[in-house]
Amino acid sequence: MKTNNPKDLLDLTGMVVLVTGGGDGIGAGCAEILAASGAKVVVSNRTLSKAENIVAEIKKNGGDAVAVSCNVLDDADLVKTVEFTLSTYGKINILINNAGGGGGGTESPFRIDRAYVERIYSMNVFAPWRLCQLVAPHMQEAGYGSIVNISSMSSINHSPGIAIYASTKAALNHMSANLAHDFGPMGIRINCVGPGATRTAALASVMTTEIEKRMLAHTPIHRLGEVSDIARAVLFLASPMSSWISGQTLMVNGGGVQTLD
Repeated sequence: MKTNNPKDLLDLTGMVVLVTGGGDGIGAGCAEILAASGAKVVVSNRTLSKAENIVAEIKKNGGDAVAVSCNVLDDADLVKTVEFTLSTYGKINILINNAGGGGGGTESPFRIDRAYVERIYSMNVFAPWRLCQLVAPHMQEAGYGSIVNISSMSSINHSPGIAIYASTKAALNHMSANLAHDFGPMGIRINCVGPGATRTAALASVMTTEIEKRMLAHTPIHRLGEVSDIARAVLFLASPMSSWISGQTLMVNGGGVQTLD
């Protein structure tokens, strides 16, 4: 795209986006902002009704979106979701790998077992890799491809009770940096966004006034993140505005780290 008009560079009209875990939180925010930027959006979620609610909101605001159920732990579901995207909209340009799990400071090394570790790695590393593998040839055929993997500030922080989740997100960062070399010649960019503490329902379930105060002690921009903060970073990396950026992890965390002393 040969233009310096920022509106044009953020315009996703004619592009098709797949968002995993798009039924709420950061995934929903990404689906909504990408649809508002003109993209046709496939909202994938394990619980279909949640995806359908986001699709209804997008349509109410004039956007184009469809919902599909997908359990990212099921390889057949991953294949089905990509095929659904192609059969519905005919192509795929942008993939937002948002679905994930684990963390929350609950991963005592003495209480979790191998099955838990394998599940979290399957969800946070294998599923994004598999979807990248599935969509890359179609992105190449479409002539535009951008993959944004949702990582975490935990990938660079050091905290107790989070070793497995944090290591999966560090693996996701490093995998993306290396896949950039595989995908670049295909005309596909791949990057990560690493959210800091962001106001979602999941965070609200554990947040207290004292915890927030302690987190903000390490945050130069003195507030917690909003879903819109993360979604805007995703839009930037998904769009032609970032056409010479690949293999990078952008931390969106208010300039600091929301760790607890």
